[in-house]
Amino acid sequence: MAGRFGAVLTAMVTPFRDDYTLDLDGAQELARWLVDHGSDGLVVAGSTGEAPTLSDEEKADLWRAVIEAVEGRARVVCGTGTYSTDHSVELTRLAEELGADGALVVTPYYNKPPQRGLVAHFARVAENTDLPIMVYNIPGRTGTRIEHDTLLTLSGVPNIVAVKDSTGDLDGMSRLMREAPPDFELYSGDDWATFPVMCLGGVGIVSVAAHVVGDRIHEMCDLVSTGDVPGARKIHEELSPVWSALFITSNPIPVKAALEMLGRPAGPPRLPLVPATPEERERIKRALEDAGVL
Repeated sequence: MAGRFGAVLTAMVTPFRDDYTLDLDGAQELARWLVDHGSDGLVVAGSTGEAPTLSDEEKADLWRAVIEAVEGRARVVCGTGTYSTDHSVELTRLAEELGADGALVVTPYYNKPPQRGLVAHFARVAENTDLPIMVYNIPGRTGTRIEHDTLLTLSGVPNIVAVKDSTGDLDGMSRLMREAPPDFELYSGDDWATFPVMCLGGVGIVSVAAHVVGDRIHEMCDLVSTGDVPGARKIHEELSPVWSALFITSNPIPVKAALEMLGRPAGPPRLPLVPATPEERERIKRALEDAGVL
């Protein structure tokens, strides 16, 4: 069964022009296209959206543009987490004012808070908004994991409703599904893990690959939900080259290259990220061809 934000949320890239300025027309066009091709929701200004290099003003403009573009046809979840609790509160309030459907709040990065600091951080953000919050557990980028007992504590906060899990720890996710309240939802944070996570009781994926194979991913999720696990596994296996190719270097470098190949350019990444190398582009191209999308 799909979660409250839908089954497939695309972690949307942020389109830039060649001079690295924000391309709001491109963002609106991409948002509409994604919703037409398998996305129940869009995560805007997350890590795939290069949030660390966006100013608060740019985030607000981007959120406003995407909310306007989808016209209620998909949930818009705004990436409002930073490594400052007060700043995260401020951005979450801003997203709520602009009409967001939810907030994705990442574990504070770089400053490595202890687990009780994480509880205090997420609780402070939650108590300052009426938006439903998805916490984002991605220790590979933040340096800090939200541990199991911490997640269970957070699941008791009324408007902390879901976790986006990018730990790759399927055993931990299975345990979470057994022990968390029944209305607390698990989203895979890794495309490769969507199929096993949904088999364990997850409700969907916050996806990078949905930029290029959104309809297929949605079909896979639907098949798991209706009990056709072999059918879903077949799609998972067919798309495995795409999962690999889109993470051969730091996200979103590969997916921006893939979008360009598909005739949907979203501009270059901003420094310190750099465009894909010719070798990386060749591998991405082969994966898209193997998956039948190019």
